[in-house]
Amino acid sequence: MLLGLAVAAAAAWWLRQPLQMPDTVSAETPLDVTIAPGASARAVADTLVNAGVQAPSVLLYAWFRLSGDSRKIKAGSYELAPGTTPTSLLSKLVRGEQALRSLTLLEGWNIRQVLQAVRSSPDLRQDLDGVSMAELMARIGYPGRHPEGRFFPDTYRMVKHTPASAVLRQAAQAMEQQLNAAWSQRAPGSPLRSPDEALILASIVEKETGLESDRAMVAGVFSNRLRIGMRLQTDPSVIYGMGERFDGNIRRSDLQTDTPYNTYTRAGLPPTPIAMPGRNSLLAAVRPASTKAMYFVARGDGASYFSTTLDEHNAAVRRYILGR
Repeated sequence: MLLGLAVAAAAAWWLRQPLQMPDTVSAETPLDVTIAPGASARAVADTLVNAGVQAPSVLLYAWFRLSGDSRKIKAGSYELAPGTTPTSLLSKLVRGEQALRSLTLLEGWNIRQVLQAVRSSPDLRQDLDGVSMAELMARIGYPGRHPEGRFFPDTYRMVKHTPASAVLRQAAQAMEQQLNAAWSQRAPGSPLRSPDEALILASIVEKETGLESDRAMVAGVFSNRLRIGMRLQTDPSVIYGMGERFDGNIRRSDLQTDTPYNTYTRAGLPPTPIAMPGRNSLLAAVRPASTKAMYFVARGDGASYFSTTLDEHNAAVRRYILGR
């Protein structure tokens, strides 16, 4: 009886003591442990020890079994900080408190910037290396779609070591939901004929202004031009069509060089979006301001000056661009 009590007391003491871990483990750099799906209690104990938990595997296994919760342990990616006890360890594994990370995709980014952010994330499992754009879209469930503008800019929370393709699938689904919600609110008389056209116009609005109060007016100008077949003449689409040739300056020769994205040489919308629009740009595209303005020019303070006639616009260009 005394021996049994002594063993019980020792076990209760051990369960509340911090597990020993490698010296490199700290609050800032916790110990990474990945539990495989379907792993038995013994396999989980072995995995913990192999990852760096300095405790007898048989002791951990015995604790898992005697607790009655060994079958409740969930697979996943976990982080163990200093001070973790056998009791708190099992509680974390049973509740599935996996290590969470976040990835932010910014409004106005193009697909190259999106992929750069995804591929440079140390928290994602990279499963898109060597994959073409067409293969990428097929892998995430959107075969045949052009990838530009198809991902919604937001901050995404995911379990550490989530596949990169899974995050992009989530972002693409979010954009589809946001686009459909915006399209259902489109104003009567809109010149846009499909959600895809709304996405293209929204991407141009996103690149043309960062001022929320100007988005609907910018969309109003472009909608007026689309109605009468007037060329959009928007620099961001020209820059997008230049690709890596763009060096930070746009020249007259660039405006005169025809590409599918040169809205100075071609009427209508470009063939695809040119960036990721946010929710406000999507709404502006489908619900533009009711205006007679046909032109706008940047004032230099983040806002734009809107004009109804070419003479007024030229005067605004002289004032705000040429400084006369």
